[in-house]
Amino acid sequence: MSALARYFLALGFNVSGYDKTETPLTKKLIREGVKIHYQDNLLLLDESFKSKENTLVIVTPAIPKNHSEWSFFKKEGFEILKRAQVLGKITEINKSIGIAGTHGKTTISSLVSYIFKYCKIPFTAFLGGISKDLGSNYYYDENSEITVIEADEYDRSFLELKPTIATVSAIDPDHLDIYGTKEEMQKTFKQYLETNLRSDGVGIIHSSLSGILGGSYKTYSLEDKSADYFAANFRVENQDFLADFKWSEGEIKNVKLGLPGIHNMENALLAFGVGIEEGLNPQLIKEAIGQYSGVERRFDIHIKSEHLIYIDDYAHHPEEIKKLIQSVRKMYPTKRILGIFQPHLFSRTQDFADGFARSLELLDELLLLDIYPAREQPIPGVDSQMLFDLILMNSKTLCSKKELLSYVSASNSTVVLTIGAGDIGAEVDNLKKFLLNSNK
Repeated sequence: MSALARYFLALGFNVSGYDKTETPLTKKLIREGVKIHYQDNLLLLDESFKSKENTLVIVTPAIPKNHSEWSFFKKEGFEILKRAQVLGKITEINKSIGIAGTHGKTTISSLVSYIFKYCKIPFTAFLGGISKDLGSNYYYDENSEITVIEADEYDRSFLELKPTIATVSAIDPDHLDIYGTKEEMQKTFKQYLETNLRSDGVGIIHSSLSGILGGSYKTYSLEDKSADYFAANFRVENQDFLADFKWSEGEIKNVKLGLPGIHNMENALLAFGVGIEEGLNPQLIKEAIGQYSGVERRFDIHIKSEHLIYIDDYAHHPEEIKKLIQSVRKMYPTKRILGIFQPHLFSRTQDFADGFARSLELLDELLLLDIYPAREQPIPGVDSQMLFDLILMNSKTLCSKKELLSYVSASNSTVVLTIGAGDIGAEVDNLKKFLLNSNK
C-alpha cells in the first residue's frame, strides 16, 4: 500500500491513509507528504478526502470489516478499489512481471528489480518490502518499459493482474481463512497462470509444482536436474552461498549470493530465469545477484562479528521458519541459536500449530511472544500458550515484549534471530542497541 501511496503522490495527488501501528515506514511517508493517522476515527481524516467526487479509496485485506472509516466510505458510495485492482490497471500500461508464491515474493521481486536497474533497463516496481538497493518499496522510471509487481495470493488478489511473465515459487497451504483447503488454494494458483498470464507470456514455476499447475511452463530448481533452470554444485564457503546456474542455452559458474540463505539461492535462480527470458546478459545478471543487498526484514543481518550474530527475518509460515533456521545452521554450524518468534494471526497459528512447533524445535533456544492479531479477532483456545505446549524442546520461554531484553541478556546464545510478520519489527533497533552494548 505504501508503494501505491508513493505512486499517486509522485503523480501530484493528495494522499492520506490509516495504519494500525506507527513504524519507520509510516514516519517516512509522512515526511514525504502522506497524511497518516493511527486511530480508527473519522475526525482524524482530512475534510478534503470526504468528498466522493474527487476521492478514490484503496483498501487492503488487512483492514478489518468493521473498520468505521471503511464503513463510512461504503455507506456514502465512494469508489473503492482493492490494492490489486489498482495495480492491475497500472500494469495494463506495458509489460509486467507478476511474482507469485506463498514464500519469497518480496525477495524475488526486489532482486528482479535490482537486476533490471543494474542492467540499465527502465522499469517500475511495486514491492512488498523496502529494497535496500532501491531505498524504497516503489521505483519509477519515466521511460519504464516493464513493471515488476508482487502478486499477492491473499484474498485472491493476484487474479486482478495480467502479467507477461508469471512466476510461482511455492504453494504451501496458507490463508486457509480465505481458501478453506489447500486444494482450493492450488486451484487458484492454477487459475492465475491459465487465465491471467497473457497469451504471449511466459510462466516460470518451481519444478515441484508441475504436477499441481500442469501447463507447459518453464521450471527451476536447486535439486531437479531436469528443470529448465537448475543450480548445480550448490555449496557454502566461508559463509558465502555459491552455485553454478545451468539452462538450455548455457551455464554460468560461481554465482555468489549477496544475500545468504538456501531459500535465497533458489530465489536468485528464479530471478536469473526472469532475466534470461527478458534477454539480459547472463554475466550482468550474475554480477547483480552478487551485489544485491536484500530487503529490510528478509534475512536482514544487523550484527555480524566473531562473537555475535543478529539476524531479523519476516518469516511467518512454518516452511519459511524452517528454511531460515537451516540456512543459519549452514552458516554457523557450531554456534548456539536463539530465536525470538512472534506468531502472526490467530487463524494461521491455529491452522499450522504443529508445523510451527516442529520448525521452532530446530532452534537451540526459543523466546515465544504473544500472537500479533493484525486484522483478526481472538479465537477461543488459540494463543501462544497453546503453541508453546506443542513445542518439544527444553530451552523455551513464553514472554512478553516488556520482558524480552532481560531474557535475551540471560541467554548464552551467540546467534540471535527475530522472526515474524507482526510488530516485532519495531523491536529491532532497540534489540540491536542492547546486544551491541552487552557485547562490548
